Amino acid sequence: MTLVLKDKLIQWRRDFHQHPELGFLEMRTASIVAQTLNELGIDFEIGTSVMDPNYVMGKPSDEETKAHYLWAKAHGAVEVYLDDLKDGYTGIVATIDTNKAGPTTAFRVDMDALPIYEAEHDSHVPVKEGFRSINNDMHACGHDVHTSIGLGLATLVQERKDELSGIIKIIFQPAEEGTRGARSMAEKGIVDDVDYLIASHIGTGVPMNHFLGSNNGFLATTKINVTFKGVSAHAGGNPEQGKNAMLAAANAVINLNAIPRHSEGATRVNVGELHAGSSRNAIADFASLKMEIRGTTSEINDYMRSYAESIIKGAAEMFQVEYTLETVGEGRSAKGDTTLAEIVTQAAQSNGLETTIEEDKPSGSEDATFLINRVQEKGGQATYSIFGTELKAGHHNENFDIDEDSMLPAVNTLFDTAKRLSTQ
Repeated sequence: MTLVLKDKLIQWRRDFHQHPELGFLEMRTASIVAQTLNELGIDFEIGTSVMDPNYVMGKPSDEETKAHYLWAKAHGAVEVYLDDLKDGYTGIVATIDTNKAGPTTAFRVDMDALPIYEAEHDSHVPVKEGFRSINNDMHACGHDVHTSIGLGLATLVQERKDELSGIIKIIFQPAEEGTRGARSMAEKGIVDDVDYLIASHIGTGVPMNHFLGSNNGFLATTKINVTFKGVSAHAGGNPEQGKNAMLAAANAVINLNAIPRHSEGATRVNVGELHAGSSRNAIADFASLKMEIRGTTSEINDYMRSYAESIIKGAAEMFQVEYTLETVGEGRSAKGDTTLAEIVTQAAQSNGLETTIEEDKPSGSEDATFLINRVQEKGGQATYSIFGTELKAGHHNENFDIDEDSMLPAVNTLFDTAKRLSTQ
């Protein structure tokens, strides 16, 4: 069974890696997840059954979604499930009921890729082994691995559920990149009955054969798109008739970076894109920018957001232009439960991994925090664990790749965790 599952994990991972899909477009990926669960005899819910559309953030346009539906259909998606996925609600929740009294334990994995063009040189393993991305996107953060681990765990749980008690859920989440997908699933209530939640990630600097039980350093974040709408006019003949959206945007960018920092924790602000105007001799009547803020805690992030919104409003008023704000992603701060982290760590140790129970140093952001917080608010326990691997390059890099030997120990650790929690 071990060798068969290891080969299957590699097969799944390489297939997902070769066919990356961006957030809320994981139609091919999710259809294969659904088909695999069906073949295993596992019940699952899909699409809007597990996602609340009112809380979806940063969803692609209808045109992009339709175009990708056609791409997925042409590239091996399992068509029987595409009707549930074609509108971009691509989440899946698998449920295995052991029919024995016990806790409800959930494991969360994510599925989406990044808009990164993958390396093409011969030393890049996906090139050498023939599973490099076939499109212009890339699994440059390991979510292909996570989805495969989720399917591997489903396989073990279903085949060995006589060793377990209670209910096991496996959450396949879309759109983690940009922190966009988890909130819609949390608001749908998919973890409201969960006693224990384990979210996990591969890599992030943790060495091969090492394991971190609870990564508590995620910064709260908000991703915002801003649009300024002014009035165009001839820059030489009638400049006074224009309302300059570019100047409003430029003023906002400068002053966003002047937000006073907070005494109670780290803060971040970044404007990653700024686009404005259409001609050198015309007053710019439009400008758009993409920005993010972060804070050590959700409260500090809210402080940054409030300040940022005031600056954007002030810039618009100063240059007499209109503006809109759109929240396209969000993550909260969270702290894992040490008691649960200790149990997962013990499972990792039993599978030959060197372990650390918890770590608090600041890192990036994660929207699994919505699920973590929701479970804890309902009285359950949650943690975010990291499985180490050897990385060929850092996350979100065109040369990113992992050591596939890290996948099977991850599956075994999560299954062992489910067993240990069955007796709690």
